[in-house]
Amino acid sequence: MTSIVVLTFNSINFIKSCLDSVFKQDCNDFEVIVVDNGSKDGTVDFIRTNYPSVELIENKENLGACKARNQGIEASNGEWILTLDCDISLEPSFLKRLTSLAAGLDSRVGVLQPKILKNDRKTIFSCGIFLSGIRRFYDLGKDKIDNHKFDSPKYVFGSCSAASFYRKSMLEDLREDTGYFDERFFFLVEDVDLAWRAQQRGWKAYYCPEAICYHSGNSSGSTPAERRYLCFRNRFLSISKNENLFGKIKLIPVLFFYDLPRVMLFFLRGEVKLGREVPK
Repeated sequence: MTSIVVLTFNSINFIKSCLDSVFKQDCNDFEVIVVDNGSKDGTVDFIRTNYPSVELIENKENLGACKARNQGIEASNGEWILTLDCDISLEPSFLKRLTSLAAGLDSRVGVLQPKILKNDRKTIFSCGIFLSGIRRFYDLGKDKIDNHKFDSPKYVFGSCSAASFYRKSMLEDLREDTGYFDERFFFLVEDVDLAWRAQQRGWKAYYCPEAICYHSGNSSGSTPAERRYLCFRNRFLSISKNENLFGKIKLIPVLFFYDLPRVMLFFLRGEVKLGREVPK
């Protein structure tokens, strides 16, 4: 069985499309858990009224994507966990393609990455996570037109948690005191951190291009400045956790010539909180 964990936060404009696509899947061996982070727009009442089979976990405030996702995983019963942001909608064959592929893969494959397209259904959002030698992370194919260059299955560094198919035994193996997903990250870059830890423990990530879903946009409601702050802070947190001493020494020139000027730019823009946080 698969456990589908959906996160919501003031998601009334997205949740119907998401859950309708879940319940239109070609297979039905799954449970659905929605974790709500203190929505004030009627999201919870809408789910309770229209999707009575959904297990609903209600937080009184926004605890962040990491904490909410961890709550859903803890409540799950499936061998595989599909994490979904509320602004994701699935093709009807999505889950069947993932489960069929998973059944024939190496047992050390701990996560499958679907092809995530933007809502225009032709532009790529993510075909997996890539971590560069200077420890910058990218979504493979991001903003490129889907012209079949990303139609071949392959191993990747990690999977974008907006729509990821995780083996629960891997998540249990990677669990820390701060959770499956490190709750200090709040949201953003937590999937990079998880992928990095998975690689270090011998787990693999695999890209499944036949499983297709669509990503509508920024359902978190965060501002660009907030996202820049969290991306910077969480990138440094991930490096401090996962990079070895020699690797950190090698990164010093990168931090000085690339990151320090960007921190100064944030000061000039008035984003003082971001600029002060990064060097810590």
